[in-house]
Amino acid sequence: MTERRRVLFLCTHNSARSQMAEGFLRELGGGRYDVHSAGTEARGLHPMTIQAMAEVGIDISLQRSKTLDQFVNERFDLVITVCDEANESCPYFPNAGERRHWSFPDPSAVPGDDETRFRAFESVRDAIRHRIERELLSLTTPTRAAERR
Repeated sequence: MTERRRVLFLCTHNSARSQMAEGFLRELGGGRYDVHSAGTEARGLHPMTIQAMAEVGIDISLQRSKTLDQFVNERFDLVITVCDEANESCPYFPNAGERRHWSFPDPSAVPGDDETRFRAFESVRDAIRHRIERELLSLTTPTRAAERR
């Protein structure tokens, strides 16, 4: 059996973007990843994050908001910042085999009524899913040519 790749998603508050990324990779990764998320602060899981993920059939209601302090001494194959603030405040992660930055807007910062705000969560959710499918899952999913061998 192949060892699971350890992935950490970092964001500022660990309430939306990094939580979505954790949920997607855990759900879509087929057990190939040991995935976590954290923030430079922990503000709790945003209710619209839970709702947006439930809309696509992924339950993240049991995930919790964590600070990156608890992960600093752990080894990760890949650390991905999903917001510009976390990228700036955490430019170096000592135990990362590889580090990437994906910039997504903060859906919780969008003003307006609940419908407008929720559309922002849906939009970010869909962008995160697309990025995970394109950059992470495509690397570990066998191609059709490999399957025919």
